[in-house]
Amino acid sequence: MKFIDEARIDVIAGNGGNGCASFRREKFIPMGGPDGGDGGRGGSVWLQADRNLNTLVEYRYTRTFKAKNGEGGRGSDCYGKGADDIVLRVPVGTVVQDDATGEVLADLAADGQKALIAKGGQGGLGNLHFKSSTNRAPRQCTPGEEGEERRLHMELKVLADVGLLGMPNAGKSTLIRAISAAKPKVADYPFTTLHPNLGVVRVDSERSFVVADIPGLIEGAAEGAGLGHQFLRHLARTRLLLHLVDLAPFNPETDPVREARAIVEELRKYDEDLYRKPRWLVLNKTDLIDAEERALNVTAFLQAYGWEGPVFAISAIKGEGVQPLVFAIMDHLDAVKRAEPDPEEGAAA
Repeated sequence: MKFIDEARIDVIAGNGGNGCASFRREKFIPMGGPDGGDGGRGGSVWLQADRNLNTLVEYRYTRTFKAKNGEGGRGSDCYGKGADDIVLRVPVGTVVQDDATGEVLADLAADGQKALIAKGGQGGLGNLHFKSSTNRAPRQCTPGEEGEERRLHMELKVLADVGLLGMPNAGKSTLIRAISAAKPKVADYPFTTLHPNLGVVRVDSERSFVVADIPGLIEGAAEGAGLGHQFLRHLARTRLLLHLVDLAPFNPETDPVREARAIVEELRKYDEDLYRKPRWLVLNKTDLIDAEERALNVTAFLQAYGWEGPVFAISAIKGEGVQPLVFAIMDHLDAVKRAEPDPEEGAAA
């Protein structure tokens, strides 16, 4: 299935049915009075998050969704039938904006969460509502209201605890294969990853976290170069970023320090909030460096880069140093979750 994480669609709610102006006409009842019924309500358009979906591909080719109109009222006090609502299913993590104003209409971050996007029009009133002691034969009735119309911009932001950053061929896909059951494509050429991959990392029987791998970034990504800038939105909900650096690049002229700084700069240009997220440095491919020189290379890199945060030296393909990294991530996430306010306590207050 093709991965689609952005879509624009038009939603049109149904119009309300018109009210009816009618009078009772039966044998032996010459002045039966008004009996026109109300029109039915137009159908509304809802969005609902569904954990069984992971892409917006359903909205790639079908772009217009229209609910039915309500039925008009009829005589004999008959009310028009209301139209059924339509519910559009989207992946969990979908953010919906009004394309014209940019207003965020819904952030569907939980399975089953629903949001009313376009409200159907109310049905018109029949003339039975206008009768009074001074107006015994009203001929007034009202038309149904028009339903709302919107052009929506939908963006999928995957729900993950940890996001992987790095240049193409830094080893992000290899790492996610090593620590989870996910099997993204791995090859010896850049831009192997063409869309985000999610993997569940199970630390023990009761603890686990979700890691997201996005296509590699290159210098100039914030201005549109490469593929990764298209998917940086998927890191917005993460609690921790892992910055992978290829410590032993295939090209000897490549400078890992320069590449690491370029990634951070692209992150800052793209989104300040994303730039300020907790970020750990993971130096990968240590297996390609002589055992005697590994510690010296790591120290030299850290001094040149000027990094003072958490750092891990690993070989994702051989699994060296991976388990300590996984345990440290889990401990960090547990601490973050304990520090976060309890949503139930906030609701009770």
